[in-house]
Amino acid sequence: MKTFVIAEMACSHEGDLQLAHNIIDASANARADAIQLQIWALEYMMSPQRKEYELLQRLEFSQQEWAQLVNYSRDKYPNLKIYVCVYEHASIEFIDSLGVDGYKLNSSDLSNPLVLDKTAKTGKPVNLSVGASTLKEISLAIERIQRESDSDITLMYGYQSFPTLPENVHMSYIETLRKEFSLPIGYQDHCDADNDSAFWLPAASMGMDVTILEKHITHDRSLKGIDHESALNPVEFINFVKMVRVVDEAKGISTSRPFTEDEIKYREFQKKSIVAARDLNKGTILTSDALNFMRAEVLGFSPAQIDSIIGKELVKDIEAFQSISKDDIF
Repeated sequence: MKTFVIAEMACSHEGDLQLAHNIIDASANARADAIQLQIWALEYMMSPQRKEYELLQRLEFSQQEWAQLVNYSRDKYPNLKIYVCVYEHASIEFIDSLGVDGYKLNSSDLSNPLVLDKTAKTGKPVNLSVGASTLKEISLAIERIQRESDSDITLMYGYQSFPTLPENVHMSYIETLRKEFSLPIGYQDHCDADNDSAFWLPAASMGMDVTILEKHITHDRSLKGIDHESALNPVEFINFVKMVRVVDEAKGISTSRPFTEDEIKYREFQKKSIVAARDLNKGTILTSDALNFMRAEVLGFSPAQIDSIIGKELVKDIEAFQSISKDDIF
């Protein structure tokens, strides 16, 4: 199954509409499956007493500006889905009016009935961020969403530190979440974008069958702007998506399948057969000392079938090292 790649803009737009356009362009050019926007009305999200309040005021787009950005993406890149991370309840009706494809709920709102209920009632897919949250908090959020709708829920796991040190990722926790909740799991990566781990840890998560990969994208990380720590530059994001698609192909399918032509050739070259240990005449009764296990010119009986061969009579002469086939015995 193809991994769903989300390019997370976050606040890398710096409050500049043109930079937001550039990041949408870069996400589409990289062939991400979706661009993720963070839409909020600050008056409902954060107390003015918080030190970050003034910064977020500078970053905040109006509803008209968000509508323009969504329409820009829809018109120019119709195959690029639009997900929105919501942070408060008052904007959800507006966000849904934009016709977005899905929602992400920040872990700050796992216990927020207003956000959970309103998001669930849209019926859209919900990616539920579970970083720094207890199993009880996650469970209650899932139950609340499922009471309100049949929205598809994916649990998004990721260590909430920017940037994240690899030793803090604890990727094995993905299996705990899967067993506990029986829901699809996604991985949101926050590792240092200047480090190779920003590529190979998401690749490793794919080996744990995550269905969604979320990675931050920015216009130019070297400027060290907002949300830059784990964000890839446009060219890097192109390579990131290429990596994901290669891993998708390599994962293949988990069910048994017929051998491919290459595998058949490999078996013929590599697998051992039961062969004559020496020249054997017609009428010889086969014993263990008359047989060996070797790679032969032609595949014959498998060594595992030795007990069914012992005591059989040869119906023709067999040269040394020739594999024994069913046509050779009586």
